[in-house]
Amino acid sequence: MKNLIKILFLIVSIYCVSSCKTQNFSAPEYGRNISEKNIKIKEVHNFRSVSNIRNIEGRILKSGKFYRSGNLHQLKRKSFKELENLGIKETIDLRNSREIAQKPDHLPGQMVYKNYSAFEDEGDQLDKARKLVLKGKVKGEDADRRMLDFYREYITENPEIIREIITEILDSDQPVLYHCTAGKDRTGIITALILTILKFDKQTIYNDYLLSNNYRKNLVNQRLKLAINLHFLYPKMDISVLEKLSWVEKAYLDAAFNEINKKYGSEDAYIQQVLKINENKREEYIRKFTD
Repeated sequence: MKNLIKILFLIVSIYCVSSCKTQNFSAPEYGRNISEKNIKIKEVHNFRSVSNIRNIEGRILKSGKFYRSGNLHQLKRKSFKELENLGIKETIDLRNSREIAQKPDHLPGQMVYKNYSAFEDEGDQLDKARKLVLKGKVKGEDADRRMLDFYREYITENPEIIREIITEILDSDQPVLYHCTAGKDRTGIITALILTILKFDKQTIYNDYLLSNNYRKNLVNQRLKLAINLHFLYPKMDISVLEKLSWVEKAYLDAAFNEINKKYGSEDAYIQQVLKINENKREEYIRKFTD
């Protein structure tokens, strides 16, 4: 069951053709005030820069340092130049080995590629989870609970991996692109941690997190409509499961931060004890990435 909780959210990206009984879609919460120019890379979803936002000290996050996205499996060769123009020379893949095997990144030959997975899908757990969903054995409230569990576990279960990811990104002297499958959950958590380290307030952090709903709106709505049109294929599936696995919600990121505070006492303690970033190093990062 533990592995099932971890990998259930992957079903949406792999099995977007599904069915449902209900046709009432709930409206997600969207981010506001997108300050960065929209960057469109063909066939890459949720691609954006994290920049031009102000931290609690009044410092502005520099442009062109951090990029985040969904998987790069369908990145076109003609788009390689666009990554080069952005100065991106390193890609960090947050997916597990099973996801990568199914949809490997398509990258320029000179791109440095690194993979850090904080969890692995053991055995056929993904297939089992998919069958439960399609048979209607998983309801919206189940998916919601499992998403909350995933956020709690991802941030604290394999802290050494999280530390490696954060260190790799912050120690780089070149722009870094990091991504997972949809670029919303694991990528969202890592971004939230980076912004916390750089002393951004919660409103700013959550706004960046919710922007995944803005960037994925058309894609998700297309999939939900497809699910309605093809309901006869899997008539028992609950549409709310598909919705829960498609959007990000404040409650999910809340679960991650609350787990940090519960287990370590504070976010500052997590940064120092788990991420091994002392105050001097933290200030060094702040000076490096903000003006």
